[in-house]
Amino acid sequence: MSLKHIALAIWVALTVLFMAYALFVVQESSGHEIISSIVPHKEARVLFGGDMMFDRSIRQYAQQYGGDYLFDCIDGTLAGADLVVANLEGPITASPSVSVGSTPGGEGNFTFTFPISTAALLLKHHIGLVNLGNNHIENFDSAGVVSTIHWLSDAGVQYFGDPINHTVVQKDINGVKLSFINYNEFLPPGIGTASTTLAQIRAEKDAGRMPVVYTHWGIEYATTAPAYVIALAHQFVDAGAVAVIGSHPHVVEQSETYNNAPIYYSLGNFIFDQYFSHDVTHGLVAELTFTPSGVSNTREIPIELSRDRKVCPL
Repeated sequence: MSLKHIALAIWVALTVLFMAYALFVVQESSGHEIISSIVPHKEARVLFGGDMMFDRSIRQYAQQYGGDYLFDCIDGTLAGADLVVANLEGPITASPSVSVGSTPGGEGNFTFTFPISTAALLLKHHIGLVNLGNNHIENFDSAGVVSTIHWLSDAGVQYFGDPINHTVVQKDINGVKLSFINYNEFLPPGIGTASTTLAQIRAEKDAGRMPVVYTHWGIEYATTAPAYVIALAHQFVDAGAVAVIGSHPHVVEQSETYNNAPIYYSLGNFIFDQYFSHDVTHGLVAELTFTPSGVSNTREIPIELSRDRKVCPL
């Protein structure tokens, strides 16, 4: 090889090395793009719904038209999430319904049991995690709770907040470590109190996880959360919760961001047969996007509960 060819080869090699170095410097100064292009972006998109009840006329419509009928309108919305979480407002048992055909407000009207097919129906329509910490889960006593856990587990639906073990669920979604914790205002005094929830929040935070608290609290049909609920939500965030989601009032209440944590005091109804006011027929689905550092984005999806027992995004 001639000296001319050797010199040309050296020049080409040096040029390539210089361009590679320059590209590295530019990408380093613009936020470590080299690393971020190799490491996947860690993000979990979670949808939160409110109260679900599968007895009374909801049960009758599901028997007549099939359970899928209830989710016809909302199914596409739920399908796009990494996880869907909602409140299961009652037990799943093989017992016959006592609320079907009852008089509104009369005997048995507020005593719920859901068909054993409910668990598989939830999973089929993308609801993979349910809160059991509410004032109806023990409508069929502790046996009803045990039955609920059995059927959910059999279908592959996870649960948290049961009144037996106050279960916390840990979910790792796309590299984002979340822990789902319940607070249930309606447990007997001394059982599952706020101190239990606070201890669970701190334990999950100390373990390097991000606590998300789903609550059952407040005053039914009040569109504004009371002061004691607001104070409690702030305590949960101060203890380490990155988000607080509320249920029970059956109507949508105010939301806020406190210390970078979104708080939805009540999402209202999700699957329910209440139609006596605009407030009870218009709920909210909250979409929260989590990263390893907390909630990066929130989106609200208004929903309407129609008299044909379907729930539809607006």
